Amino acid sequence: MPTKHDSNERTTKFFRLRKIATLVELALHFECSTRTVQRRLTDCHAINSFNQNGRYYTLRDIPEFDTHGLWRYRGVFFSRFGNLPETFVQLVRHSPGGLTAAEAGELLGLRPSSFLWSLRDHPELKREKHDGLYVYLASESGLGTAQQRHRARVPPLIRRPTQAEAIAILVEKIKYPALSLEALSRRLRKQNLQVEPDLIGNLFASHGLTVKKTPASP
Repeated sequence: MPTKHDSNERTTKFFRLRKIATLVELALHFECSTRTVQRRLTDCHAINSFNQNGRYYTLRDIPEFDTHGLWRYRGVFFSRFGNLPETFVQLVRHSPGGLTAAEAGELLGLRPSSFLWSLRDHPELKREKHDGLYVYLASESGLGTAQQRHRARVPPLIRRPTQAEAIAILVEKIKYPALSLEALSRRLRKQNLQVEPDLIGNLFASHGLTVKKTPASP
């Protein structure tokens, strides 16, 4: 009968080859129950993804984390900070001027609407308005104040759409080429995408596209 050490060695070897896996994949590979797999993952100090509903696992020493403590592998995202709420909190705390929803979405590779609502009352965060946009800051008074001051000193950047937003915008543009920026923005809001007309205009300008100046109905 294999010892605990042997089982952990086999699990480690599997992850060295595959990098990431789900509980089901591991259970099928080792021909054991998912409960047994969970025990092995605990013994090996595995971490799970902050996207894909946390279904994927890897070992702590496998990810090559970037400067933000994030690692993306084949569409699966991991964080040195742990789960999504804790990751967002730490990203905010380590950002000199806090983060807007768009900035957070860009860093995490996720639509802001998919996670920010659940964090609106997080005790380590506060939300303030700056230049017409909500900015998430650390609730710790000294750090939050420093972030506000930094944000006030830095001129606002031209916001670029996230990859998901850009795809949605271009899809709507192809479907309804005569729509104005305002009409496109309204359609995208129905998809839970808060994309302002100016942002759509920035995207179109970068691609050499034009739109009507007056609103049009689909």
